[in-house]
Amino acid sequence: MAIHRSSSHKSKKLLQTAQPEPLIYLNGEFVPKGEAKISVFDHGLLYGDGVFEGIRSYNCLIFKLNEHLIRLRESAHTIMLKLPLTAEEMADAIVETLKRNHLRDAYIRVVVTRGEGDLGLDPANCKSPNYFVITDKIVLYPESFYRDGMEIITVPTVRNLPEAINPALKTLNYLNNIMAKIEAKNSNYKEALMLNHQGYVAECTGDNVFLVKNGLVQTPPTYLGALRGITRQAIMDLALRNDMPCQERILTRHDLFNADEAFLTGTAAEVVPVVKIDGRQIGKGKPGKVTRKLMSLFQDLTRKDGVRYTL
Repeated sequence: MAIHRSSSHKSKKLLQTAQPEPLIYLNGEFVPKGEAKISVFDHGLLYGDGVFEGIRSYNCLIFKLNEHLIRLRESAHTIMLKLPLTAEEMADAIVETLKRNHLRDAYIRVVVTRGEGDLGLDPANCKSPNYFVITDKIVLYPESFYRDGMEIITVPTVRNLPEAINPALKTLNYLNNIMAKIEAKNSNYKEALMLNHQGYVAECTGDNVFLVKNGLVQTPPTYLGALRGITRQAIMDLALRNDMPCQERILTRHDLFNADEAFLTGTAAEVVPVVKIDGRQIGKGKPGKVTRKLMSLFQDLTRKDGVRYTL
Protein backbone atom coordinates (compact mmCIF):
# COMPACT_ATOMS: atom_id res chain seq x y z
CA MET A 1 0.00 0.00 0.00
CA ALA A 2 2.83 2.35 0.83
CA ILE A 3 4.41 1.72 -2.57
CA HIS A 4 1.08 2.35 -4.29
CA ARG A 5 0.57 5.69 -2.52
CA SER A 6 4.11 6.77 -3.38
CA SER A 7 3.63 5.89 -7.04
CA SER A 8 0.31 7.71 -7.16
CA HIS A 9 1.90 10.74 -5.53
CA LYS A 10 4.71 10.76 -8.08
CA SER A 11 2.24 10.42 -10.96
CA LYS A 12 0.26 13.41 -9.70
CA LYS A 13 3.46 15.39 -9.33
CA LEU A 14 4.48 14.54 -12.89
CA LEU A 15 1.07 15.60 -14.16
CA GLN A 16 1.36 18.90 -12.32
CA THR A 17 4.83 19.64 -13.65
CA ALA A 18 3.75 18.68 -17.17
CA GLN A 19 1.38 21.65 -17.33
CA PRO A 20 2.72 24.11 -19.93
CA GLU A 21 3.64 27.61 -18.85
CA PRO A 22 1.19 30.34 -19.87
CA LEU A 23 2.24 32.16 -23.01
CA ILE A 24 2.76 35.92 -23.01
CA TYR A 25 2.55 37.98 -26.17
CA LEU A 26 5.67 40.14 -25.93
CA ASN A 27 6.77 42.53 -28.68
CA GLY A 28 5.26 40.43 -31.44
CA GLU A 29 6.25 37.00 -30.16
CA PHE A 30 4.71 34.38 -27.89
CA VAL A 31 7.03 33.39 -25.09
CA PRO A 32 6.55 31.26 -21.95
CA LYS A 33 5.81 33.23 -18.79
CA GLY A 34 9.24 32.45 -17.33
CA GLU A 35 10.98 33.87 -20.40
CA ALA A 36 8.90 37.05 -20.72
CA LYS A 37 11.44 39.73 -19.81
CA ILE A 38 12.15 43.38 -20.52
CA SER A 39 15.11 45.58 -19.68
CA VAL A 40 15.60 47.05 -16.22
CA PHE A 41 16.12 50.33 -18.10
CA ASP A 42 12.53 50.29 -19.36
CA HIS A 43 10.88 53.55 -18.32
CA GLY A 44 7.68 51.71 -17.48
CA LEU A 45 9.62 50.07 -14.65
CA LEU A 46 11.81 53.04 -13.74
CA TYR A 47 9.13 55.74 -13.82
CA GLY A 48 5.72 54.17 -14.37
CA ASP A 49 5.81 55.64 -17.87
CA GLY A 50 3.30 53.68 -19.90
CA VAL A 51 -0.35 52.76 -20.27
CA PHE A 52 -2.45 49.66 -19.74
CA GLU A 53 -5.91 48.18 -19.92
CA GLY A 54 -7.58 45.42 -17.92
CA ILE A 55 -10.15 43.52 -19.99
CA ARG A 56 -12.37 40.49 -19.38
CA SER A 57 -13.48 37.62 -21.56
CA TYR A 58 -16.61 35.63 -20.78
CA ASN A 59 -17.21 32.29 -22.49
CA CYS A 60 -15.07 33.27 -25.51
CA LEU A 61 -16.44 36.82 -25.75
CA ILE A 62 -14.07 39.72 -25.00
CA PHE A 63 -16.28 42.20 -23.20
CA LYS A 64 -16.27 45.78 -24.52
CA LEU A 65 -12.98 45.20 -26.34
CA ASN A 66 -13.39 48.18 -28.68
CA GLU A 67 -14.07 50.55 -25.77
CA HIS A 68 -10.97 49.34 -23.95
CA LEU A 69 -8.77 49.78 -27.00
CA ILE A 70 -10.13 53.28 -27.56
CA ARG A 71 -9.24 54.19 -23.97
CA LEU A 72 -5.79 52.66 -24.41
CA ARG A 73 -5.22 54.77 -27.51
CA GLU A 74 -6.48 57.93 -25.83
CA SER A 75 -4.29 57.40 -22.76
CA ALA A 76 -1.27 56.81 -24.97
CA HIS A 77 -2.03 59.86 -27.10
CA THR A 78 -2.30 62.12 -24.07
CA ILE A 79 1.10 61.04 -22.70
CA MET A 80 2.54 61.24 -26.25
CA LEU A 81 3.32 57.54 -26.46
CA LYS A 82 2.94 56.10 -29.95
CA LEU A 83 1.29 52.70 -29.87
CA PRO A 84 3.27 50.09 -31.80
CA LEU A 85 0.12 48.30 -33.00
CA THR A 86 -3.12 49.45 -34.55
CA ALA A 87 -6.36 48.71 -32.70
CA GLU A 88 -7.05 45.86 -35.12
CA GLU A 89 -3.58 44.39 -34.62
CA MET A 90 -3.90 44.67 -30.85
CA ALA A 91 -7.30 42.96 -30.94
CA ASP A 92 -5.81 40.13 -33.02
CA ALA A 93 -2.94 39.78 -30.54
CA ILE A 94 -5.38 39.57 -27.62
CA VAL A 95 -7.51 36.93 -29.35
CA GLU A 96 -4.48 34.86 -30.31
CA THR A 97 -3.09 35.02 -26.75
CA LEU A 98 -6.40 33.75 -25.37
CA LYS A 99 -6.48 30.96 -27.94
CA ARG A 100 -2.92 29.82 -27.28
CA ASN A 101 -3.63 29.69 -23.55
CA HIS A 102 -6.95 27.89 -24.11
CA LEU A 103 -8.90 30.41 -22.06
CA ARG A 104 -12.65 30.86 -22.39
CA ASP A 105 -12.99 33.06 -19.29
CA ALA A 106 -10.04 35.30 -18.52
CA TYR A 107 -8.64 38.55 -17.29
CA ILE A 108 -6.55 40.25 -19.97
CA ARG A 109 -3.85 42.79 -19.23
CA VAL A 110 -2.56 44.88 -22.16
CA VAL A 111 0.52 46.98 -21.38
CA VAL A 112 2.53 49.43 -23.47
CA THR A 113 5.62 50.99 -21.89
CA ARG A 114 7.75 53.88 -23.06
CA GLY A 115 10.51 51.36 -23.66
CA GLU A 116 14.17 51.04 -22.81
CA GLY A 117 15.99 54.31 -22.18
CA ASP A 118 18.60 55.72 -19.84
CA LEU A 119 18.40 56.77 -16.19
CA GLY A 120 17.12 60.22 -17.11
CA LEU A 121 13.49 61.23 -17.45
CA ASP A 122 13.55 62.26 -21.11
CA PRO A 123 11.21 59.92 -23.03
CA ALA A 124 12.96 60.91 -26.26
CA ASN A 125 15.78 58.60 -25.21
CA CYS A 126 13.41 55.62 -25.33
CA LYS A 127 13.57 54.52 -28.95
CA SER A 128 10.95 51.78 -29.04
CA PRO A 129 7.95 50.96 -26.80
CA ASN A 130 7.63 47.54 -25.24
CA TYR A 131 4.21 45.94 -25.39
CA PHE A 132 2.74 42.74 -24.04
CA VAL A 133 -0.52 40.89 -23.46
CA ILE A 134 -1.09 38.70 -20.40
CA THR A 135 -4.12 36.41 -20.09
CA ASP A 136 -4.98 34.67 -16.84
CA LYS A 137 -7.72 33.92 -14.33
CA ILE A 138 -8.73 36.47 -11.70
CA VAL A 139 -10.93 36.43 -8.61
CA LEU A 140 -10.89 39.86 -7.01
CA TYR A 141 -13.40 39.36 -4.20
CA PRO A 142 -14.90 36.29 -2.50
CA GLU A 143 -18.33 35.10 -3.58
CA SER A 144 -19.78 36.15 -0.21
CA PHE A 145 -19.26 39.81 -1.10
CA TYR A 146 -21.55 39.48 -4.12
CA ARG A 147 -24.14 37.58 -2.11
CA ASP A 148 -24.08 39.51 1.17
CA GLY A 149 -22.30 42.75 0.29
CA MET A 150 -18.93 44.13 1.37
CA GLU A 151 -17.72 46.72 3.84
CA ILE A 152 -15.31 49.50 2.84
CA ILE A 153 -13.47 52.27 4.65
CA THR A 154 -12.41 55.81 3.74
CA VAL A 155 -8.63 56.24 3.85
CA PRO A 156 -6.45 59.34 4.37
CA THR A 157 -4.76 59.13 0.96
CA VAL A 158 -6.68 61.39 -1.42
CA ARG A 159 -7.09 60.88 -5.15
CA ASN A 160 -4.53 62.53 -7.42
CA LEU A 161 -5.39 66.05 -8.51
CA PRO A 162 -6.96 65.91 -11.98
CA GLU A 163 -4.66 68.80 -12.93
CA ALA A 164 -1.64 66.69 -11.92
CA ILE A 165 -2.42 63.21 -13.26
CA ASN A 166 -5.71 63.16 -15.12
CA PRO A 167 -7.95 60.34 -13.85
CA ALA A 168 -8.99 59.61 -17.44
CA LEU A 169 -5.54 58.11 -18.00
CA LYS A 170 -4.82 54.47 -17.19
CA THR A 171 -1.09 54.73 -16.72
CA LEU A 172 1.44 52.44 -15.06
CA ASN A 173 1.85 55.01 -12.28
CA TYR A 174 -0.58 53.51 -9.74
CA LEU A 175 1.14 54.43 -6.50
CA ASN A 176 -1.74 56.68 -5.42
CA ASN A 177 -4.15 53.73 -5.53
CA ILE A 178 -1.61 51.36 -3.98
CA MET A 179 -1.07 53.60 -0.95
CA ALA A 180 -4.82 53.72 -0.40
CA LYS A 181 -5.02 49.93 -0.76
CA ILE A 182 -2.28 49.52 1.87
CA GLU A 183 -4.21 51.75 4.27
CA ALA A 184 -7.35 49.68 3.73
CA LYS A 185 -5.51 46.41 4.31
CA ASN A 186 -3.90 47.79 7.47
CA SER A 187 -7.44 48.24 8.79
CA ASN A 188 -8.51 44.77 7.58
CA TYR A 189 -10.64 45.98 4.68
CA LYS A 190 -10.49 44.73 1.10
CA GLU A 191 -11.29 48.06 -0.52
CA ALA A 192 -10.91 51.75 0.26
CA LEU A 193 -12.98 54.79 -0.58
CA MET A 194 -10.86 57.71 -1.83
CA LEU A 195 -11.90 61.34 -1.61
CA ASN A 196 -10.48 64.12 -3.74
CA HIS A 197 -8.55 67.09 -2.36
CA GLN A 198 -11.83 68.95 -1.74
CA GLY A 199 -13.30 66.13 0.33
CA TYR A 200 -15.74 64.91 -2.32
CA VAL A 201 -16.11 61.23 -3.18
CA ALA A 202 -13.88 60.24 -6.10
CA GLU A 203 -13.61 56.45 -6.41
CA CYS A 204 -12.18 53.38 -4.72
CA THR A 205 -8.66 52.04 -5.25
CA GLY A 206 -9.67 49.90 -8.22
CA ASP A 207 -13.39 50.45 -8.63
CA ASN A 208 -15.90 53.18 -9.35
CA VAL A 209 -18.53 53.86 -6.69
CA PHE A 210 -22.30 54.25 -7.04
CA LEU A 211 -25.16 54.93 -4.67
CA VAL A 212 -28.92 54.65 -5.00
CA LYS A 213 -31.18 57.15 -3.24
CA ASN A 214 -34.96 57.29 -3.75
CA GLY A 215 -34.59 55.26 -6.93
CA LEU A 216 -31.92 57.54 -8.45
CA VAL A 217 -28.64 55.84 -9.37
CA GLN A 218 -25.74 58.26 -8.78
CA THR A 219 -21.97 58.24 -9.32
CA PRO A 220 -19.30 60.96 -9.01
CA PRO A 221 -18.37 62.89 -12.17
CA THR A 222 -15.00 62.01 -13.63
CA TYR A 223 -13.68 65.57 -13.28
CA LEU A 224 -13.60 65.09 -9.50
CA GLY A 225 -11.01 62.34 -9.79
CA ALA A 226 -12.86 59.23 -10.92
CA LEU A 227 -11.70 57.03 -13.76
CA ARG A 228 -14.05 56.91 -16.72
CA GLY A 229 -14.58 53.20 -16.14
CA ILE A 230 -15.81 50.92 -18.91
CA THR A 231 -17.98 48.98 -16.46
CA ARG A 232 -19.10 52.27 -14.90
CA GLN A 233 -20.40 53.45 -18.27
CA ALA A 234 -21.99 50.08 -18.98
CA ILE A 235 -23.94 50.28 -15.70
CA MET A 236 -25.06 53.84 -16.41
CA ASP A 237 -26.27 52.79 -19.87
CA LEU A 238 -28.05 49.73 -18.48
CA ALA A 239 -29.79 51.81 -15.82
CA LEU A 240 -31.08 54.34 -18.33
CA ARG A 241 -32.21 51.65 -20.78
CA ASN A 242 -34.17 49.92 -18.03
CA ASP A 243 -36.06 52.93 -16.69
CA MET A 244 -33.71 53.55 -13.77
CA PRO A 245 -32.81 57.24 -13.64
CA CYS A 246 -29.05 57.67 -13.44
CA GLN A 247 -26.91 60.79 -12.99
CA GLU A 248 -23.39 61.94 -12.35
CA ARG A 249 -23.55 63.96 -9.12
CA ILE A 250 -21.09 65.53 -6.70
CA LEU A 251 -21.21 63.25 -3.66
CA THR A 252 -19.97 63.45 -0.09
CA ARG A 253 -19.51 60.73 2.48
CA HIS A 254 -22.74 61.97 4.08
CA ASP A 255 -24.54 61.09 0.83
CA LEU A 256 -23.05 57.59 0.87
CA PHE A 257 -23.83 57.00 4.55
CA ASN A 258 -27.48 57.86 3.94
CA ALA A 259 -27.93 56.07 0.64
CA ASP A 260 -30.53 53.36 0.20
CA GLU A 261 -27.97 51.21 -1.61
CA ALA A 262 -24.34 51.39 -2.70
CA PHE A 263 -22.18 49.32 -5.01
CA LEU A 264 -18.84 49.29 -6.79
CA THR A 265 -18.03 48.59 -10.43
CA GLY A 266 -14.88 47.59 -12.25
CA THR A 267 -13.56 45.23 -14.89
CA ALA A 268 -12.19 42.78 -12.33
CA ALA A 269 -14.82 43.46 -9.65
CA GLU A 270 -17.79 43.59 -12.05
CA VAL A 271 -20.66 44.80 -9.79
CA VAL A 272 -20.28 44.27 -6.04
CA PRO A 273 -22.75 45.52 -3.40
CA VAL A 274 -21.58 47.63 -0.46
CA VAL A 275 -23.48 47.32 2.81
CA LYS A 276 -21.33 49.29 5.24
CA ILE A 277 -19.02 52.32 4.87
CA ASP A 278 -16.87 53.58 7.74
CA GLY A 279 -18.99 51.57 10.18
CA ARG A 280 -22.27 53.04 8.91
CA GLN A 281 -24.84 50.58 7.64
CA ILE A 282 -26.05 51.38 4.14
CA GLY A 283 -29.81 51.07 3.74
CA LYS A 284 -31.03 47.77 5.15
CA GLY A 285 -27.52 46.38 5.41
CA LYS A 286 -27.91 43.97 2.50
CA PRO A 287 -27.75 44.21 -1.32
CA GLY A 288 -30.71 46.25 -2.51
CA LYS A 289 -33.12 45.50 -5.33
CA VAL A 290 -31.66 48.11 -7.73
CA THR A 291 -28.16 46.77 -7.17
CA ARG A 292 -29.29 43.17 -7.66
CA LYS A 293 -31.16 44.12 -10.82
CA LEU A 294 -28.11 45.87 -12.25
CA MET A 295 -25.93 42.90 -11.34
CA SER A 296 -28.27 40.63 -13.30
CA LEU A 297 -28.45 43.00 -16.27
CA PHE A 298 -24.67 43.28 -16.32
CA GLN A 299 -24.25 39.50 -16.34
CA ASP A 300 -26.61 39.32 -19.30
CA LEU A 301 -24.63 42.04 -21.08
CA THR A 302 -21.34 40.16 -20.71
CA ARG A 303 -22.84 37.34 -22.77
CA LYS A 304 -23.46 39.47 -25.84
CA ASP A 305 -21.45 42.72 -25.94
CA GLY A 306 -17.93 42.20 -27.23
CA VAL A 307 -15.72 40.40 -29.71
CA ARG A 308 -16.30 36.66 -30.12
CA TYR A 309 -13.49 34.14 -30.63
CA THR A 310 -13.25 30.36 -30.82
CA LEU A 311 -10.73 28.00 -29.25
